[in-house]
Amino acid sequence: MYKLVALDMDGTLLNSQKAITPRTKQAIQAARDKGVVVVLASGRPLEGMLTSLSELEMHSDQDYVLSYNASLVQRVASKEVIRKQILTGLDAKNIASLARDLGTFVHAFSPERGLITEADNPYTKHESDINGVPSTVMDFTELSDDEEIIKVMMVAEASILTGAIEQLPAELYQQYTVVQSAPFFLEIMNANSNKGTGVAMLAEHLGFDASEVICMGDAGNDHHMIKYAGLGVAMGNATDDIKALANHITLSNDEDGVAVVIEDFILNA
Repeated sequence: MYKLVALDMDGTLLNSQKAITPRTKQAIQAARDKGVVVVLASGRPLEGMLTSLSELEMHSDQDYVLSYNASLVQRVASKEVIRKQILTGLDAKNIASLARDLGTFVHAFSPERGLITEADNPYTKHESDINGVPSTVMDFTELSDDEEIIKVMMVAEASILTGAIEQLPAELYQQYTVVQSAPFFLEIMNANSNKGTGVAMLAEHLGFDASEVICMGDAGNDHHMIKYAGLGVAMGNATDDIKALANHITLSNDEDGVAVVIEDFILNA
């Protein structure tokens, strides 16, 4: 029996209108009524997940989230961090220098400063708007080397970002976890930080085995958790590499793909 379900948000839990459909909401509630733990695993900060968590009535300290692609694993109500794998100001400065060389914008999340960017741009505004987090323009060289930085992102229109990715040095992949969460977002995190290690840690914390875990996602930043899970599910709208990795492919996020999996593998199993 599956005991833990981890859900990506954008492109998975949320449909194209950024909404949770009634069928999906009902399926999640029914699974939780059976004692299944459901968690959201997103590149977003906790603040950007609160509306969905409230809709799903997942707002107690027995509810958890994997925020910033599991750089933080947190209890929802108290925001207590039970796992943290993050970067430093020195990392952010080095990545910002590389981003400038490759012609992309850069932004980062800081526990102290919030969302920071070196130049105002529409992609940082998008991140600020969907998460309800204000952004600040600052020179990353002003960061202290040991300052805590949760994650750094290279951002640009898809064609520019694709070209930049093709030029990334191999050492970057050796030093960090590097995942693409959207055509215009490349996320760079602590080498030990990804949704797979985050879900694994939470499963262990709750006393569950990987075979008892379902993970669902659609994009590159879902790769690690789909590979980890006993049942790794790709959405019908997922990228081809995620579909190739998954044990199961469900319908798209606009066709209640999450609800179908929960109904088939938990409620009607």
